[in-house]
Amino acid sequence: MRAAAEPVAPDAPAPDTRRLRAALGRFTTGVTIVTCTDAAGEPVGLTVNSFSSLSLEPPLVLWSLRRESPSAAAFSAARHFAVNVLAESQVGVSRSFAARRADRFAEGEWSAGLHGLPVLAGAAAVFECESVSAQVAGDHLLFIGRVLACSDSAVPPLLFQAGHYRTIGHPL
Repeated sequence: MRAAAEPVAPDAPAPDTRRLRAALGRFTTGVTIVTCTDAAGEPVGLTVNSFSSLSLEPPLVLWSLRRESPSAAAFSAARHFAVNVLAESQVGVSRSFAARRADRFAEGEWSAGLHGLPVLAGAAAVFECESVSAQVAGDHLLFIGRVLACSDSAVPPLLFQAGHYRTIGHPL
């Protein structure tokens, strides 16, 4: 095991935001729609590409949300959330949930999953989770959830890289 890296001096200059965003964009991610229900039982959801597996034992996943997001309060208060991993054919659903629209759930075929969570039909995978923690990490909130149920389908996933939606290529 390696020793921990030396901490960065607090006065070290941060990289330019545009350069950092461009460099981070070189990393290809999947595209998800994370959903919950708010205090009134209304569905809330948004497009997220910051999703990742965290642990198999116990089964944990994580994702992050900008602290200033209009959805931050609903997700912070929610006891459960669902991560819907989009299929290649669901780019329209992704665009709808990435926009500031009131009728986001009009796009796609939605049903109620565990705890009434909005679950998208035809998704490449769905993870229905109990919220374990939400903590501030810079300008984002980091959410960790324990997977209560999951499903998957053998459809190609939707990818995102360098500011564009992508399709999966041939296996190497």
